[in-house]
Amino acid sequence: MRINKFLAHAGVASRRKAEELILSGKVSVNNVIMTNLAYQVEAGDRVEVNGVAVYNEEPVYYMLNKPRGYISSSSDDKGRQTVMDLLPKGKERIYPVGRLDWDTSGLLLLTNDGEFTNLMTHPRHGVEKVYIAKVEGQANKENLRPLTLGMIIDGKKVSPARYEIMKQDKTKNSSLVNLTIHEGQNHQVKKMFAAVGLPVQKLSRVQYGPLNLEGLAPGHYRRLTKKEVSQLMNAVKK
Repeated sequence: MRINKFLAHAGVASRRKAEELILSGKVSVNNVIMTNLAYQVEAGDRVEVNGVAVYNEEPVYYMLNKPRGYISSSSDDKGRQTVMDLLPKGKERIYPVGRLDWDTSGLLLLTNDGEFTNLMTHPRHGVEKVYIAKVEGQANKENLRPLTLGMIIDGKKVSPARYEIMKQDKTKNSSLVNLTIHEGQNHQVKKMFAAVGLPVQKLSRVQYGPLNLEGLAPGHYRRLTKKEVSQLMNAVKK
């Protein structure tokens, strides 16, 4: 396996970032600084980044139906519950693919495959994510139209989104909206709705690429099949 791919699969960095680490002299193989990007890592090789050994585990992929009240992180210095508390305590060093806010529920992927993580989360790859949002106010074509044109969020342009108004409750002055986006900026969905005057009251991610939560109860997880991983990879825009 080429050394940049080895580092990516080990979760160190994307292949491109791994190449930068190699060329900057921060990677060694068997105690020798390695700058050859074509080097093939073999069984028994000791690979280090900044003096820390790197081990390439067998890649694993999980899907979790995240409940509200959990941090999407491998650990938390404030002692709060993380999604890792819901996963098996195995030998693999897995971590969340992107994030869902503490108060957001729904589909969260976890893996130990750094290259997969980069493909799933980088905006240019355009993997669709579908959310159901309960918002304050009456959603309609007029106030949701900016979402379909692309918006500026925190100084960055986000791609046009698709929406479907699922329900309106005039008594409680709220609406239920299905929203499909292609990026995953910090608090993106909440900020998009806030920008059109419909603050989010409750949010859940119900689909990631071709995967949905069918048959998976809140707080439960399962490993993805090889077919599902392939489907996710095929959802990446080249």
